[in-house]
Amino acid sequence: MNQIIIAVISGLCVAVPSIIATISTNKKNNDLVIYRINELDEKVQKYNNLKDRMFEAEKKIALLENNVKDIKGN
Repeated sequence: MNQIIIAVISGLCVAVPSIIATISTNKKNNDLVIYRINELDEKVQKYNNLKDRMFEAEKKIALLENNVKDIKGN
């Protein structure tokens, strides 16, 4: 009976720190993934903002080109 108790205690002494280390490592990895996703999201938002601004600038350029053509035509 004592051997079984000793074996269980020994197993717990190995298993508990292993589980704690695994949980800690997984949390760190999850935090890193979340950080990287947030950074990527920020970059995508900046790109989308730039894309929208360029679309507006292209529309204004086209309007100005038409105005120049109208002025030259008159």
